[in-house]
Amino acid sequence: MSLPTVRIDEDRLWQSLMTMAEIGATPGGGVCRIALTDVDREARDLFSTWCRDAGLDLRIDRMGNIIGRRTGRDPDAPAVVTGSHLDTQPLGGRFDGVYGVLAGLEVMRALNDAGIETQAPLEVIDWTDEEGVRFAAGVVASGVYAGRFDLEYGLNLPDRAGETTFARELARIGYDGEAPCGGYPVDAFFEAHIEQGPILEQEGVPIGAVMGAQGQRCYAVTVTGEEGHAGTLPMALRRDAMVGASRMIDGLYRLAFDVTPPPVITTGYVSVRPNSRNTVPGQVVFSIDIRHPDNAVLADVCARAEALCRAAAAELGVDVAIEESSRRDSIAFDADCVDVVRTAADGLGLACRDIYSGAGHDACNLARTVPTGMIFVPCKGGISHNEREDALPADLAAGCQVLLEAMVARAGLA
Repeated sequence: MSLPTVRIDEDRLWQSLMTMAEIGATPGGGVCRIALTDVDREARDLFSTWCRDAGLDLRIDRMGNIIGRRTGRDPDAPAVVTGSHLDTQPLGGRFDGVYGVLAGLEVMRALNDAGIETQAPLEVIDWTDEEGVRFAAGVVASGVYAGRFDLEYGLNLPDRAGETTFARELARIGYDGEAPCGGYPVDAFFEAHIEQGPILEQEGVPIGAVMGAQGQRCYAVTVTGEEGHAGTLPMALRRDAMVGASRMIDGLYRLAFDVTPPPVITTGYVSVRPNSRNTVPGQVVFSIDIRHPDNAVLADVCARAEALCRAAAAELGVDVAIEESSRRDSIAFDADCVDVVRTAADGLGLACRDIYSGAGHDACNLARTVPTGMIFVPCKGGISHNEREDALPADLAAGCQVLLEAMVARAGLA
């Protein structure tokens, strides 16, 4: 369904993004808005003001999620919901998360401008603490909303310094709401987001219809050899933990290219003991992060990765211990919601491709209980979680227009 009389305002959307980016702006052109800090409160206050100015009914739930509701012809019908998050990484960008929140707000503004009433209500949500920087959980508030976590678990989460809790900080900044966190019927949830990867930009495609999110397994690998003098211990007698870890890491990189479609395998953390240039390393601890959209393929790759590490250890005469630190199964988004995104893009004459998300999002929690879809738009160079994160106004506007069409298609016209 196309709505030729309803067009989002590209300039207004861009200006809203740029105004929000001034809150917590960093010298490198990015944003630092850590959840439940004073800077986060300032962003929340601005978003709340904009929602009220757009005539939305505002409520704050027990986890501090800010929900702006546009009433439909049938106020009791399950709402069609959109949203994302306003919090960022310490050196984050201007679009990760915030685009999804303000795109949802722009949908409401555009419908107001056109005098369009939907049959079902529409809601836009700022989910609290998606990034998990301060409270080490991530996507926790949407997780409580979707029933993945208990409310008490979320409220009692300590910060990394062990000095306060989620609940205390919600109260301190004035966002300890009383509305229930979830527990009411929702027709569908859509999240608009920058891709955070390079595929759409490289292919010149403005819209990604997100099929789901990759599964993930994370491991801590400890390679133990024996320290020795760098000048006196012959090479043939060494049990060098660094050589063992390096052999494993190189093998893991090569393993990714042995599978079709390939997984992504990353080692982002390495700790060396004693970390002295004059000593043969006696122990190395490193991380493995493996992701793939197919859980069966993911399990097979993980088994091969473990076998590879053990074989390298045996060959080099070092010991290895492999501990799984976390896991997340892949998420498939609702087929009808994905198709609504495709149809909206096609009706607008926008090229669209199916794509999987390599990152986790609030939408992944919602997908457990609510029909869910995501809309990706390109970001420059695929760069995200970085001050240089950037996107084109036209691409952001296109994604927002698809979001509007998708939400109205689900909500119906009054």
